[in-house]
Amino acid sequence: MRSGGTRGAVVSAVLGAVAVLVLGACGTQVAGRGTSASPTGPVPWTLAQPSAVTGARLSGDGRTLLLDAQVPSGARPCVRGLKAVLTEPVENSVRVQITFSSPSGDTRSGCTKEKSATTKVRLSGPLGGREVVVDNDVQFTAEGARPPALRLCGRLGCTPPATGCTAASYDQALIAVDAPEHTYRDSQDCDGRWMVMDFSWRTGPACDGDAAPGCSSRLGDRWFFKAEKSGWVPIAEGCRTVQRREPAFPTSMCRSLAPLSPSLHPSYPPASPAPGRSSASASPSPS
Repeated sequence: MRSGGTRGAVVSAVLGAVAVLVLGACGTQVAGRGTSASPTGPVPWTLAQPSAVTGARLSGDGRTLLLDAQVPSGARPCVRGLKAVLTEPVENSVRVQITFSSPSGDTRSGCTKEKSATTKVRLSGPLGGREVVVDNDVQFTAEGARPPALRLCGRLGCTPPATGCTAASYDQALIAVDAPEHTYRDSQDCDGRWMVMDFSWRTGPACDGDAAPGCSSRLGDRWFFKAEKSGWVPIAEGCRTVQRREPAFPTSMCRSLAPLSPSLHPSYPPASPAPGRSSASASPSPS
C-alpha cells in the first residue's frame, strides 16, 4: 500500500509539472511562425534602407565615397550597423547599397523622426566619368558638380534631354505638370519654343482590351508650355489663359485645336435637396 501511494504521488507531481509547462508555453510566440510580436515583448530590430539619400562626395584621394542618408531617429538608439557596400557594377556606373538595422518598424521604439547620417565605401578605382547609383534609383555624377561634391541627378537621369520636339522632351513636360503615372500622350503641337500637349490616363479597371464596360474610362488634360533652359515649363491650361499670360504664344496653335471632350473633365454639381425639403431645411442647424 505504501509503495502504491508513493507511485501515485510521483505521478501526480509529474502531471503537475507537465501542466505548468503547458500553461507557461501558452503565452510564448516563436518568430517566423505567423504570430505577431507580443505588445509587452522586446522591440525587434530589422534590416532597413534609408528613406532618402541626399548627398554624395569624394574624399581627397578620390577613392572613398561618402554618402548622406536619412535614417530613423528618436530618444533611444534607432540605428545600428549603418554601412554602404559596392554591388555588381553596371557599364559606366558604380552601384552602392546602403543598409542598417533599426526597430523603427515597431511604434513602441519611439523612432518616429529622422536625421541625416553619413556612411562611406571604398571604391575599387577612381570614379572618373562613371555615375554613382545608390539603392537602384538615386543617381549622382561628377559632371557639372563642384568637387568634392557630386551632383544629385533628377528623375530624367543625370543628362536630361534637350528641350525640343522629341519623345524624351515630351516625357519631361509630363513630369513638369505632375501627370499621373502611366499617362498617355494623345497629341502635341510643337515648334521648338512653344508646345501644346493633350494627355490622358485610365481610371477604370485593368483590362486586356477596351471591350468590357469601364475599360475605356479615362480622364485627360491639355497644357501649354514654353521652352526654357530647364526644359518645358507649363504656362496654363486654356487658350485664353495662355495668351493672356504669354501674349507671344502663337495664335495658330490655338485655332487648330478641337475642344477637349467634356468626359475628360467631368463636373459634379452639388447634390439637390431631397423632394419636399428646402435648401434651408437641408442644411444642419447651428449648434
